[in-house]
Amino acid sequence: MPSTFSQGNFPLNVESIKHTIDQNPEWQLEEQKPLPQKKVTMELLDHLERLALVDFRNWEGVERLEKAIQFADQLHEVNTEGIEPMDSVLEDRCLYLRGDNITEGNCTKELLQNASQTAEEYFEAPPGNIPLPKLEEHESFLQDSN
Repeated sequence: MPSTFSQGNFPLNVESIKHTIDQNPEWQLEEQKPLPQKKVTMELLDHLERLALVDFRNWEGVERLEKAIQFADQLHEVNTEGIEPMDSVLEDRCLYLRGDNITEGNCTKELLQNASQTAEEYFEAPPGNIPLPKLEEHESFLQDSN
């Protein structure tokens, strides 16, 4: 039985969406032309860690990042000339919005009981921008792990 989603009075059949996506694309990457693998420099690694607040303190994380970059670089090889960008696979349909039906409410006190810290009836989140160690500290850690 095909899955359906209801959007107002407009049921959406998931199976009908699959037909709009090309199952056999006309393009493919040339297998005999492997893309050069880019090495991630310590400066780039430090910059990415500070932007994303992600800590790459082991070679496994660095290798995973290099593989992700190599995978993303493959997208530059795809010929998209003459292909019009899409906003959605459903852009040829009229999508209706449904009205909001409020079933519960006025439960502020119960919701705030879930928080470890509150301030004036708001959830208090821990600080997110805790700086990561400087590049020199990171280099010494990676050298010690070899």
